[in-house]
Amino acid sequence: MPDVLQEWFRAGTADGFNVLPPVPPTGPQKLADHLIPIFQSRGLSRLEHTGRASGDHTGIPRPPGRISGRGADGRPMALDSPATTCLTFMGDGTRDGDTAGPDAGPALSVRGLTKTYRGGFTAIEGLDLDIPDGAFFGLLGPNGAGKTTLIGAVCNLLRPTAGEIQVFGHHHESRDARRLVGLAEQEINLDRFLNIGEILVYHAGYHGIGRREARRRARELLDLFKLGDKAKSRHTELSGGMQRRLLLARALMHRPRLIILDEPTAGVDVELRAEIWRYTRLLNELGATILLTTHYLEEAEALCREIALLRAGQIIARGSPEALRRQFRAADLAGVYARAMAREEDAWATGGLP
Repeated sequence: MPDVLQEWFRAGTADGFNVLPPVPPTGPQKLADHLIPIFQSRGLSRLEHTGRASGDHTGIPRPPGRISGRGADGRPMALDSPATTCLTFMGDGTRDGDTAGPDAGPALSVRGLTKTYRGGFTAIEGLDLDIPDGAFFGLLGPNGAGKTTLIGAVCNLLRPTAGEIQVFGHHHESRDARRLVGLAEQEINLDRFLNIGEILVYHAGYHGIGRREARRRARELLDLFKLGDKAKSRHTELSGGMQRRLLLARALMHRPRLIILDEPTAGVDVELRAEIWRYTRLLNELGATILLTTHYLEEAEALCREIALLRAGQIIARGSPEALRRQFRAADLAGVYARAMAREEDAWATGGLP
């Protein structure tokens, strides 16, 4: 990862608020050119400050850690920031056909979702879920809890039996909703007959992006994810970690506002896992809504500001990691998970409700 990009990640605050890191005044612009426009649907304005010499390339000032005010959109923002070029979200705008506005409601709204498969198995029944715009939301549960079914329904990979799904106020089957969602799936589902540059360009074409613009975005993302020298390679020639990065790059090609990561760090080494954490944190700090599923509880605790526990197609607990620890009197999220699942097992065994 380029040093400039590392500084971007280090500049983020640890308190979970959407305070944007400063933009480097010089150096590689591929990060700003691609990731910042991803979220221009919120409206993005540059605040120029002249207190820093343009020739000063050493280090990037950190924004202050405290939150001392709120922006025009009600989001927490840092005041008295260092003299440098900073970004803040204000107003509203559009891009890539996005018509969602500030009154579009939650990023994801699910009402009464039910999915019964052909064999009679009901994976989800009557599920209600709202994920706020700008959230970093974790969805945890055992295998078979319904996580993949929920994601498949949101992304139109399967047809729900009943219920309603809206993405930023759009019906999930509409073209507007599809443009607003980016999915990095758990399985490596890449076309073996295309090189990785073509994989990204073809994906952009599905969303109506012209070939010239698609090639530009593909180059930027491949460079960003350190795959630029592999553009002509087939994905079968990449390591497992490189393929994971390619899945994330593909999910970002059409600049979505809701990014769904289905176990993005499954089977990757410690170094790549930390790198994916940094990427996802930056995306959320820039304003993207992140829906993360994972079996690594420490990962959810480190990244997510809100978590829902799913079992047998139902949400059995929801809250911030701190609130869940208090509710279940647990020292960490692993303890929360164990106690919540044990409570549900006891309820099923006695035939009652928790």
